[in-house]
Amino acid sequence: MTDRVLRLTVPVAIVFLSLAAAAVAVFRPGYLTNAHDLGVLIFLQVIVAALWKYRQVYFPVMLTVFLFAGLDLAVASAFLDARWMVLAVGALAGYAIYMRDRSHYFGLFHLVALFCIVSSFASVVVSWYPHVALLKAISLLLLFLYCAAGGRLAILHREEAFVSGLLIGCEVITYASAASTYVLHIGIFGNPNSLGAVMGIVVIPVLLWGVLVAQRPQLAQRRTVALLVALSLLLSSFARAGITAAAVVFVILCLGLRRYRLLVKGSVVAVLMAILILVVSPPEEYDGENSHGVVSAFVYKGKRDMGVLGSRRTAWQHTMGVIAQNPWFGSGFGTSLTAAEEQMQLVALASAPEATREHGSSYLAILEWVGVLGVVPFFALVFLSASNAVRVLTWMRRTGAISSPAVPIALVIAAGLVHAAFEDWLFAAGYYMSPLFWSFAFVCVDMIREIEAHQRAVPLAAYGWAEISPLVAKS
Repeated sequence: MTDRVLRLTVPVAIVFLSLAAAAVAVFRPGYLTNAHDLGVLIFLQVIVAALWKYRQVYFPVMLTVFLFAGLDLAVASAFLDARWMVLAVGALAGYAIYMRDRSHYFGLFHLVALFCIVSSFASVVVSWYPHVALLKAISLLLLFLYCAAGGRLAILHREEAFVSGLLIGCEVITYASAASTYVLHIGIFGNPNSLGAVMGIVVIPVLLWGVLVAQRPQLAQRRTVALLVALSLLLSSFARAGITAAAVVFVILCLGLRRYRLLVKGSVVAVLMAILILVVSPPEEYDGENSHGVVSAFVYKGKRDMGVLGSRRTAWQHTMGVIAQNPWFGSGFGTSLTAAEEQMQLVALASAPEATREHGSSYLAILEWVGVLGVVPFFALVFLSASNAVRVLTWMRRTGAISSPAVPIALVIAAGLVHAAFEDWLFAAGYYMSPLFWSFAFVCVDMIREIEAHQRAVPLAAYGWAEISPLVAKS
């Protein structure tokens, strides 16, 4: 299926759906009085319209559906099942389009991802809950299939437009979250850790990059304001994993660009804002009389006696106990041996809340699920993702090529890998962060190949970086 075939197929589908809707209105008018049926019909129309402009539209539509499925809003339940349909359609259509391109490429990274899928399916055999494990393995297959094809189509050869839309999207999410948190006092992300994940992994790294590459003063000022609002949201969440991820990325970027003055200024601003937030809106568990200021609130969360990682120690010990029971083959992808007392249930393609358990780390979670033998490709995929991000950031330091859209993608990957050490979302296909992160991880492979190909073709010493690399975003 080429883009031309898809453009011809979509109008036919629209006409067919329109005739079907007209027939229902004439012969079964009662169906159109049901809000659920109307919602399904509208949703199908949105999917068909997104397929019409697959490269430009489908990726943001899918991210929006996944995001709404994870929000703490009344409409979230309607998107829980819809996200799997969107992911499946996007994966199959994207793969069909991508394979028709003669320049398509699959390498070591994609082979390792395939081994991860095989490992997840193999773990179903040993799972105490094979049906749950099977559905979760299928969701991982759809996620990686989409990222290996549809996600790459959405970014490659249109990098400038993509990063421009990504920056605008980060600004919109920032102000929407600020209005919800500060004005309406509603945590739309469900819990502070999710807010910290969104701000620390995606919004702050991308907006920081956007400020540094902005060529117009007005644009730089606008993004700076959004960056400060995002920083306030991150700090007000008191989510240590998100704060750590953002801090690591900020240090890496400043050191990579040799912007040591920016490193000092940014650190001072962050500390002052942390003090302000602690005074205005301290966490509930924080006791100002018996605590020690900013360090106690943000590092220990007011519980010095438990240590820095005290809140996660129980989850880690629980997970290590499960691993010790079945170390070689695991407990099954997405399932846990010790969850018997939790009465795991299945609701359509989404697990009930009782079916999930906190592990305190994505890396411990996957080790529990697939065991020592099955975890090898997963850890290899993580290593390759980290290696690719390091290669981009090293190239940025050597050339000063900060305007390349490969840079924010590498920053998001780095932040995500750091954050995943303290939260178990990295291989959860239904989490709204996963499609974005893994799409970036897959596309980073292509960006590195393109950068290295141009570096081999044109000596770096003779030409500026913008002349040898097409990965330039004009901000």
